[in-house]
Amino acid sequence: MKRLLLAGLLLYTSHSFAQDPTSSYFDLTRKGFNEKNAFETTAFVEQYWRLPGNKGFNESIYYVEGILKKAGFVAEQKDESEGLLTYRIEKRAMKQKAWDPINATVGIEGEQEPLLEFKTNRNMITINSASTPAGGIKAEVVYLKPEDISSIDDKDIKGKIVFAEIGTGRLFNVAINAGALGVLGYAMPDYTKPEKYQTSIQFSGINNPEAKGWAINLSFKAKEHLKKAITKGPVKLNVTVQTNTYPTEELTIVANIKGNTNPNERFIYSAHVQEPGANDNASGVGTLAEMARLTASLVKSGKLKPQRTLTFLWGDEIISTQRYIKENNERAKGIMWGMSLDMVGENTEKTGGSFLIEKMPDPSAIWTRGNDKHTEWGSGDVKEDDLFPHYYNDLVMKICNDQGKHANWRVNYNPFEGGSDHTPFLKSKIPGLLMWHFTDVFYHTDNDRLDKVSPTTMKNVGISALITAYTLVTADENTALFTINEVKAAALNRLKVEYNLSKQAITDGKSAISQEKHILSTWGKYYADALATISSIPVKTETTKVGSAIKFAVLEVEKQTSQYLDDLR
Repeated sequence: MKRLLLAGLLLYTSHSFAQDPTSSYFDLTRKGFNEKNAFETTAFVEQYWRLPGNKGFNESIYYVEGILKKAGFVAEQKDESEGLLTYRIEKRAMKQKAWDPINATVGIEGEQEPLLEFKTNRNMITINSASTPAGGIKAEVVYLKPEDISSIDDKDIKGKIVFAEIGTGRLFNVAINAGALGVLGYAMPDYTKPEKYQTSIQFSGINNPEAKGWAINLSFKAKEHLKKAITKGPVKLNVTVQTNTYPTEELTIVANIKGNTNPNERFIYSAHVQEPGANDNASGVGTLAEMARLTASLVKSGKLKPQRTLTFLWGDEIISTQRYIKENNERAKGIMWGMSLDMVGENTEKTGGSFLIEKMPDPSAIWTRGNDKHTEWGSGDVKEDDLFPHYYNDLVMKICNDQGKHANWRVNYNPFEGGSDHTPFLKSKIPGLLMWHFTDVFYHTDNDRLDKVSPTTMKNVGISALITAYTLVTADENTALFTINEVKAAALNRLKVEYNLSKQAITDGKSAISQEKHILSTWGKYYADALATISSIPVKTETTKVGSAIKFAVLEVEKQTSQYLDDLR
């Protein structure tokens, strides 16, 4: 019995010397990733106001196609199994027409300078606004307090313009149905610091299927100026709005690098094209395009030999990714990992945000404490049944931290919140992570322009994202053993942190022992279950070494959890 135990311990000890499988891929990607390429693509995409089906969206898709073709990807004739490097553009009829903002001005009668102009505030026209008559309109503006909206039928607004300090989405239909010509709304979140960045306007949309009117979003500066003018007496506005709607198709572009031995198993990247910003999400489009180019180059040169398939997807946020997963059940069975690239290019000195890895749901999404912090996006409503134990969180954080140390790049993480292309993966029980930045003072505003984008940041994110996929699509026994050590170390560190937080909470009288024990035991089970998922990492079937290493690591995590629970008094 003692000999068996000693043999097991020797076997387990040997696992601690598993080689880091990421090191050789770091060398390849750091040399090969061209941040100038990523920035050029970002610059092309960000010049357009992008919505599914409109000119800017489609031009962006075709620009990416050009990059893929130049890199050696060949258009599919029937399916992606035809070659090593293939791509396709999927076209789908749209139920609603595409919408393009063309131009707009708002001016106060008697003032020379316009209140707002589209050329400097391209988010001023609310999505789905109709055009004004040729030459624009002139009408009195009526200011309503938010509490007046519920009794708007009692107000004299027919043939006038309604102005209120609420979002245009809430204001539009109520005012138009009461006879208004159009509306002016103001709603800027505190994190955008509107009193400092007074020209910023966040984009928004209205429900306007019959094209009955228009809505204008105001900046803080324009809102304050208009309010001041109204205090002096009646104000008339000159408003011109020019938009265009037309029937069209929705485009999605999908590129594949076929795996050599397990082509039906795949890693998927997703970057959404729609939204008008530079960081959100022209930077994701540009970064992913350069990632696809570099990967094709490495594969063609024989420096990278993926055993599983790599898929690159550009389309409509959440919808395209969700459709990719849902529309083909056989293909979906082979999706092993997903990664969303969203707002990945930020110059953080200008935007104020930090690079973040949004983790899959772990207990920190429920009990957020210590160094864990939710962003201003909000925490969502994660329950214990929603937890997703997996090695993916800690492997990606390890890779990003290694690149961070190398490049003096600040890396942070946040508990799961949702809202981007990682959520369709998670809803389908597929591991999925988000790479992004927040809090960004220019988020969704028309000040999210190219000058806020950092080519260096795109390179750091792109390298980290590529290393993750390269490691997993070529994974072998050593990769699994290495990952076991990384996840076990992360587990023991997390348990120690949570134990100390629980002790302090009990000492301070903030929490009951039973509650703190429940948090600790949940973390222990989470990591025991996460370690078990490592058995699927090797391209070939699980080996005896991997299975035994997982068992020993789980036992160590369970033992440490038990000790902390016993000590918690």
